[in-house]
Amino acid sequence: MLATALLLTAGFTSIQGNGIRLDMDAQMRTRVVATAAVATPLGPFADSETLLTVDGELQGFRFEARTEADITDALGSGHSVSLTGRSGAIVKRVEVTAYPAHPHWLLLRVRYTNEGSSPLRVRGYISDRYELEPQAGGREPAFWSYQSASYENRPDWLLPVPPGYARGNFLGMNADDYGGGTPVLDVWRRDVGVAIGHVELMPKLAALPLQRAGAGNARFGLSVQRDFELAPGAGFDTLRSFVSVHHGDHFATLRAYSGIMQAQGLKLNVAPADAFEPSWCAWGYGREFTPEQVIDSLPIVRQLGFRWAVLDDGWQVAEGDWTPNRAKFPAGDADMKAMVARIHAAGMKAQLWWAPLAADPGSRTDREHHDWLLQNADGTPRHISWWDANYLCPAYGPVQDDAAAFVRKALGEWGFDGLKIDGQHLNAAPPCFNKSHHHAEPEEAAEHLPDFFKAIWNATQQTRPGAVVEICPCGTGYSFFTMPYLNMTVASDPESSWQVRLKGKTIKALLGDRNAYLGDFVELSEGGTDFASTFGVGGIIGTQFAWPGAPGKKDPKLLLTPERAALWAKWTRLFQRLRLVDGEYLGTLYDIGFDVPETHVIAKGGAMYYAFYAKRYHGTIELRGLAPGRYRVRDYVHDRDLGAVRAPAATLDADFKHSLLIEVRPADR
Repeated sequence: MLATALLLTAGFTSIQGNGIRLDMDAQMRTRVVATAAVATPLGPFADSETLLTVDGELQGFRFEARTEADITDALGSGHSVSLTGRSGAIVKRVEVTAYPAHPHWLLLRVRYTNEGSSPLRVRGYISDRYELEPQAGGREPAFWSYQSASYENRPDWLLPVPPGYARGNFLGMNADDYGGGTPVLDVWRRDVGVAIGHVELMPKLAALPLQRAGAGNARFGLSVQRDFELAPGAGFDTLRSFVSVHHGDHFATLRAYSGIMQAQGLKLNVAPADAFEPSWCAWGYGREFTPEQVIDSLPIVRQLGFRWAVLDDGWQVAEGDWTPNRAKFPAGDADMKAMVARIHAAGMKAQLWWAPLAADPGSRTDREHHDWLLQNADGTPRHISWWDANYLCPAYGPVQDDAAAFVRKALGEWGFDGLKIDGQHLNAAPPCFNKSHHHAEPEEAAEHLPDFFKAIWNATQQTRPGAVVEICPCGTGYSFFTMPYLNMTVASDPESSWQVRLKGKTIKALLGDRNAYLGDFVELSEGGTDFASTFGVGGIIGTQFAWPGAPGKKDPKLLLTPERAALWAKWTRLFQRLRLVDGEYLGTLYDIGFDVPETHVIAKGGAMYYAFYAKRYHGTIELRGLAPGRYRVRDYVHDRDLGAVRAPAATLDADFKHSLLIEVRPADR
């Protein structure tokens, strides 16, 4: 106690990590301090760990003791500090651990114990509640943020934090069929950022609320609603959470988070080489497509340089009846095999669209396996509004088995080379109250959703090793917990070219470069022709064009005109010549929020490929990341020589609209 008492004479005790420090005062309030260069407190002391009770928020824990120990666990060797305090009959112990292998991070877990003689009704708890002050002398936006919670309006994952901002960021369901995300919240200013979240190995019904009162501090924390009675002598542990500091945008945070999750056992996959090829999808013909339209389009699809053909929604009888629509495929399975054979004969791979966990009312699954449905607390089926269908329970064994059986049919019997698994309802699951499923608690449906995707992944790799498994969560914030069970991600219905780019950077932070990222249909980008946004982040280009020569109805907006055909062919030639999808995305060189113009960089084959974006830019651009030396600069899209620069302080005068994509190569090569 002597050492602790000496520390508290200054008003607080400290827990030191590599580049980060937590200061705790006598009331067990804490503040975050960045220590990479000089010690910089990032905000005031705040009630960072509190208990929510029926009588309100329990704060003001009086600091009593500190103990320390060296530990070794899945994250390596570390040093753990336990700090104990008391508020009435409730004892709080905060365990903070620093790992040399994970610099700038501190991991925390709190235990609350009732040492009184009466039970306490608990409503939940808050952990890692901190404040980040605006940078002195800074201007708005004072902060940028990464927020992964999913909402029906499909907001950007990266956005500024203006005065008066507030969002709850609940990682459960925020609408009938929208929910989930990666449990990380990152808030940064121009010089430094703070991130919090949890490192549990399954989804949890937690929230990461962010708010800003007026033009003041950003305030955020980890909140869990949990209603139970804490009996005398009993205790409980919170989720294992973290706080980290960094410079630049969210990329370093998510890369470090991914490393910690992988160290704990969540294995990520490497995509097969053919996953990184341009893709055409028959969705351009809509749900009413005909097999003849697809077959007649294949020669031009191949000619333009696309190597995947995706059979999209409309091939099936219904959601929940994943058998061929007899109006289109009268011979059923035989016709599906024949379709795949035609795609293969055209020199392409075949991918099949699928929206599992959805069962239309009256579909075969609904009729024959109504007991598989996920139920609300009142016993009614949980509705999926977008699909006008009902949820199946992902934690129920027969549902998982049925999905695996479909995989074996689609890939094994029909011969498809991959799956496009689609739907915003797949990113999270509501609690399930179906008594026939015998859940230990309703939250099992949400927490064991990854097991559903694991069953699909295992069946896929057993049936066709190396097959592509793409999960498209339709505008929701990807959940890291499903990422071990895919090898392709996608911009998932982007509502802007900005979303294509921000999603690319975010996903590459989490998954690295060897998990394929598809920029989705170029028709969804600005002007319907913005291949540059996918190209510059090292993504795979895709399209859903309708071939005018194919029979039947077609959307005029999606027709492949001669002008578009020439443009599409140009970009597929560039794609194959440069193969930036095989390069290394260097996500820490530029801050996607504060740096102007927005910049992305890929290193490949001794060259650096810079992609700059702005509505209109005229000025000097900085070429970061180059080793000392002289370099030639080329605009590879327009085949223009832009002269030479000298690194490391290399700059270039630029004048462009929307984008400038350049190759920077040593002058002697």
